[in-house]
Amino acid sequence: MQGIPVAGERVDELAAAIDLRDPSTILRFGAEAQNRAAAAADAMLGAARNQATGEAGEALSGLLTTLRGFDVTQLSEKPGLMGRLARLAGRGQTQAVAILQRYEGVRGQVEVIGDRLDTHRTRLLEDVERLERLYGATLEWFHALAEHIAAGEAVLARTDAEVIPAAERAAADPKDDLAPQKLRDLRAARDELDRRVHDLRLTRQVAMQSLPGLRLIQENDKALAAKIHSVLANTVPLWRTQLAQALAIQNMREASDAVRAATELTNQLLTANAETLRRGNAEARVELERGVFDLAAVQQANAALVATLEDSVRIAEEGRAARRQATQELAKAEAQIRRALSSANA
Repeated sequence: MQGIPVAGERVDELAAAIDLRDPSTILRFGAEAQNRAAAAADAMLGAARNQATGEAGEALSGLLTTLRGFDVTQLSEKPGLMGRLARLAGRGQTQAVAILQRYEGVRGQVEVIGDRLDTHRTRLLEDVERLERLYGATLEWFHALAEHIAAGEAVLARTDAEVIPAAERAAADPKDDLAPQKLRDLRAARDELDRRVHDLRLTRQVAMQSLPGLRLIQENDKALAAKIHSVLANTVPLWRTQLAQALAIQNMREASDAVRAATELTNQLLTANAETLRRGNAEARVELERGVFDLAAVQQANAALVATLEDSVRIAEEGRAARRQATQELAKAEAQIRRALSSANA
């Protein structure tokens, strides 16, 4: 039996059911166990064709592609020149608002794919349990085949060692005419049992090969289910956390920009106020430091006053000269009148 453990009582029971004189017992020998092993192979093939694994893999790949396509690290980068000009000009929305709008659309896709993945994970875990039961049943069928093979080999050994030699001795007796035919039938039944045992060995080999196949499918399903759980429990929350951190950093940057702008405006106002104060103070101090009269105005007024006095003296002198001239002219006129009167009287 090549080291295959078998139960002695069960082997004896199966061996007792074989009657080389009844061909039907040979045909039925191991048929049930053989059919059970075939059913196990069919079930394993059905598990291998299960579309849940393929669909889960596609959904997982789609989710990872969606997450990679939404790069939240863009928020950590400083905006370029055009972005800063657009922000200064007041065109469009802030980068954080745009990212949030994109996130709303991507979040819907992530939730849909996440629900599909959770469904696939449940189905995969159910398949793992079903394959575990199938593995146990296949192992039982494998042992059942081994028991049938052991029983058949025991019958063959007993037949070769005892039954056929006895039939050969009986066939050598010329008194029994049917003994040679019985020997031939016995040998044919023995060969038929040998072929039957060989078929059971082949079936047992198929069952043996199905056991690691079932384990392999189980391991793949468990690995994929664990991967889905890791993505749903770690990758998606980490992605959302990264998004939240990036948005917080972006909001902090925008707040810093606003504070910087306010500080710059305050500095501009302080500088402008100081400059205005300087100019006003200078103008006021100039006016305050001026006398009641400007020296130039006093000098001009003094020059005008001197000119006025000089004009008054000149005019007075001219008046006096004119009066003297007039007196002389009046005297001449008076003399002329007298002469004229004197001439008239004469």
